[in-house]
Amino acid sequence: MGIASAQTYPARTVRVIVPWPPGGANDVVGRIVAQRMTEQLGQQVIVENRGGASGTIGSDLVAKGAADGYTLMVHSATHVANPHLYKKLPYDTLRDFIGVTPLAVQVGMLVVHPSLPVKSVNEFVALGKARPDQIVYGSSGSGSFVHLAMALLNSMSNTRMVHVPFKGGGPATIALASGEIQAMTATIGSLIPHIESKRVRPVGVTSAKRVSQFPNVPAISEGVPGYEFVAWIGAFVAAGTPRPIVDRLNAEFRKALEHPDTARILGAQTLDPLPMSPEQFAKLLKTDYDKYERLIKLSGAKID
Repeated sequence: MGIASAQTYPARTVRVIVPWPPGGANDVVGRIVAQRMTEQLGQQVIVENRGGASGTIGSDLVAKGAADGYTLMVHSATHVANPHLYKKLPYDTLRDFIGVTPLAVQVGMLVVHPSLPVKSVNEFVALGKARPDQIVYGSSGSGSFVHLAMALLNSMSNTRMVHVPFKGGGPATIALASGEIQAMTATIGSLIPHIESKRVRPVGVTSAKRVSQFPNVPAISEGVPGYEFVAWIGAFVAAGTPRPIVDRLNAEFRKALEHPDTARILGAQTLDPLPMSPEQFAKLLKTDYDKYERLIKLSGAKID
């Protein structure tokens, strides 16, 4: 596909593969941006959820698909964690994809089921030490942002808790709200309805400082000095996609993220827009690839 073809792109429906079930932060960001892109491009941009195996099933679909810009992927930083968790993947994480741009920052929040007798990070850590291997926490999958945020907290606070991976953030959040699990460090946007209905209790945020949307919820670092864990959700295409197509997509994603409505909706869920050039994103991917390797070794995280 040459420049002439790029000028007529897209000439048909564009698929966005979200390799997670509905309801999590990846799905939320993917659908908000896809709706805006549909309006901008004059072609349908549709989201397909292909969850399972911490995003690797959907990622493999994109890696092996046509490199023509008609199959995109919206995936989290779990993408660069997976190669350090799985003994073998059916694709090369850095070589088989082009990062078009990050879309949003992910900030997590430590929340507990109201039945757990803790209201602060210090109380949570103290209970964890008093009850080793008794507090059960959930995640959206082994190696996910949600998993590693808690694994890092356990490592830094010298606590031991039981990890139960689910097949996405949505199912894990439902399990917490129902009392099936007792704690989780989920992305804030996925928790807002459950916080408002008081089905979960906020304890702390994973960013270095408090977030403006929840000023009364302390940063976890206020109880565990030095703790910080934030990530991103980004857009990808298969390696080999022509550069003019990548540039067009980057420009359209940036336009979508800069739209006041998009920025407002994402910002309300602490998923602040994070547009970058493909070159900037490539550097971030390599940096985070190495960071997650260190973190996974430190935390002892593994595929259960």
